[in-house]
Amino acid sequence: MEISPVEESHCEMGLHYVATSDTLTGGFSRQILDILSKHKIQFSSFDILSDEEVRQGLKTFSNWPTYPQLYINGELIGGLDIVKVSGGTSTRWRHEHQVASHCEKTPVISNCWSHPQEMEASGELQTMCPKAQSLEDRLKGLINKAPVILFMKGSKQMAKCGFSRQILEILNNSGVDYETFDILEDEEVRQGLKTFSNWPTYPQLYVKGELIGGLDIIKVAYVSIN
Repeated sequence: MEISPVEESHCEMGLHYVATSDTLTGGFSRQILDILSKHKIQFSSFDILSDEEVRQGLKTFSNWPTYPQLYINGELIGGLDIVKVSGGTSTRWRHEHQVASHCEKTPVISNCWSHPQEMEASGELQTMCPKAQSLEDRLKGLINKAPVILFMKGSKQMAKCGFSRQILEILNNSGVDYETFDILEDEEVRQGLKTFSNWPTYPQLYVKGELIGGLDIIKVAYVSIN
């Protein structure tokens, strides 16, 4: 079985980062996931119980016989013990040093294998890995994703509520170029945007990152223009 670098990693925020776990509820996997979540590190995971070919093949490919396995930029860092503690003469720590050195914005971790220390406590883990984006930053990015963006139930092609359908008709009739975001597909955005914008209902229309309002306001504006 051949495993390509693409299959090993997912690109997010410039670093390729995958936690391969034996099970999300298993002891070792749970511990490493707790560490990553604790430090709000952005990562993806792959359940090796869902694919026996990957489960066995990755052991040979990585020359690492156990799970979980942590990868950064498609390179194996190690398992739980490596993430928790750096020390001794482990070649995996030399490997980690090489990975960190190749990241332009990541400081070189020099001689990290010669000074026993906790990787987590020392801050190495946080330095090497991308932080998960805060909800506020994510919302700011979304409302500025396009000059005009409508947060609605459904999409341009298929509105999933009457209010959203009506506002789509107004936008389409006005000839405005706009994008949409389906709040039914993302509960975090759906609830977070209400607080962020101090606007409790949907749809919500934004122009250049500024909230214009919902259906009633858009109706009034459309009538006054026409």
